[in-house]
Amino acid sequence: MSESAESTFTVRRATMTDLDTIAGFAAAEAANAEGRTLDADTLRRGVLAGLEDPSVATYWVVETAGGEVVGNASVTREWSNWNAANYWWVQSMFVTPAYRGRRLARLLLATIEDAARAAGAADLRLYVHEENTKAIRAYARTGFTDSPYQIMSKRVTPED
Repeated sequence: MSESAESTFTVRRATMTDLDTIAGFAAAEAANAEGRTLDADTLRRGVLAGLEDPSVATYWVVETAGGEVVGNASVTREWSNWNAANYWWVQSMFVTPAYRGRRLARLLLATIEDAARAAGAADLRLYVHEENTKAIRAYARTGFTDSPYQIMSKRVTPED
């Protein structure tokens, strides 16, 4: 590739017009990364919540010179009283298959890192499915390292 991703693609904050595209990317991400099929209405409501309220999530999209959105990432924030600053959790990273291998994840992550630095964030953090070796390698190439923490979860569902 003779042109760099930076000269061919741009990253911008997502807007409400990106809602359906980002929700579609989230469905594809779940299918690709974990073989899961997620409810489209729930995905749309989830993305909408972040687009309406940046305290929920902040979304960025990467687009071609022609304006086609070909990837996205989001960030949620977690307050650290140890650091008196937020950890920025990178989530929803997705690049359409036709555009993979063009350093677009790197471009998205660099944009997010710049925004985190400007906001005084303590760390960028993310979690990735342990079997998603392609994503793990991509994140490692951008400077992410293994964490001494193990992610644990407990599902909480509303009572009927």
